[in-house]
Amino acid sequence: MGKRFMQPLRIAIQWSFLAFMLVLGYRFCQFVGHFRNAAPPVSRPDGVDGFLPIAALVGIRDWLFEGRLNSVHPAAVVVLLTAVIVALLLKRSFCSWVCPVGTVEELLWKGGFSLFRRNLHPPRWLDAPLRGIKYLGLAFFLYFIFVAMPSDQVTAFVNSDYYKIADVRLLDFFLHLSAKALIIIGSFALLSLALRNPFCRFLCPYGALLGLVSLLSPVKVTRERRTCVSCGVCSQVCPSHIPVMAKERVHSPECIGCWRCISHCHAEGALEMKLTGKKVAVPGLIFALLVVLIFWGGSLMGKAIGVWQSGISYTEYVRLLGK
Repeated sequence: MGKRFMQPLRIAIQWSFLAFMLVLGYRFCQFVGHFRNAAPPVSRPDGVDGFLPIAALVGIRDWLFEGRLNSVHPAAVVVLLTAVIVALLLKRSFCSWVCPVGTVEELLWKGGFSLFRRNLHPPRWLDAPLRGIKYLGLAFFLYFIFVAMPSDQVTAFVNSDYYKIADVRLLDFFLHLSAKALIIIGSFALLSLALRNPFCRFLCPYGALLGLVSLLSPVKVTRERRTCVSCGVCSQVCPSHIPVMAKERVHSPECIGCWRCISHCHAEGALEMKLTGKKVAVPGLIFALLVVLIFWGGSLMGKAIGVWQSGISYTEYVRLLGK
């Protein structure tokens, strides 16, 4: 597959995952509606646990410290670990191929570029501290969950009613947005018209974790000096504002594996996704298939080994959600 087809392919995969997640959300609304409004029963779509990264960290902590994976939101752990495996092998491609927030933000900044013929870029003295916010957020969550919380508090939290219906609370948040939440979300939407991926670049702790893991990835964007014409297009189209043209191999944790720099490169063979050693190039179609198969395979593996479905019983949901 020619590199010019990579962006249409990536966008198709992005929107396919977004559509799938919207279906998950709709089915979860139906599931909750059965208990609250006597609607027809619908099985719980356990994939919604993927929207609970804090629950995933708590589950991993419980797993590491107690030697067991709690059954409240096990799919959250599976989704997070799968995203980490994707980052370990294929850079931060979860952010640019799978994540619904990344999909919407990309739509907005491309729309902003169409309207204003440019996207703004904070100056370097401001950009670096802003990008550091997401790493501070990640450090806070890791410290609080893995160091500061005693085991008995973690156990009590996992067994609390609050934790059991954390997914329902998240649903209620979006179904009944407060004025403050609307202002914050609206502000980020407007900001995304001017800046490329502001939430992903500056605030997302999930992206910070995947970025750090991606430093170990064997595949990286690699520039061939002999064939590069130094046109600068690769640096211009990078949504993370990485100076690709000035590098031989992109090691930055900000690289989201979107292939935009490679797809827009005008010099044949000047820019490729290569394995460690800089000799073996990874074809775009293989990269795309691996992203999809590894991420999808994680859920299939979770189901196969019995760490996917929530252990909360129907009777418990009646108590927690019934009127």
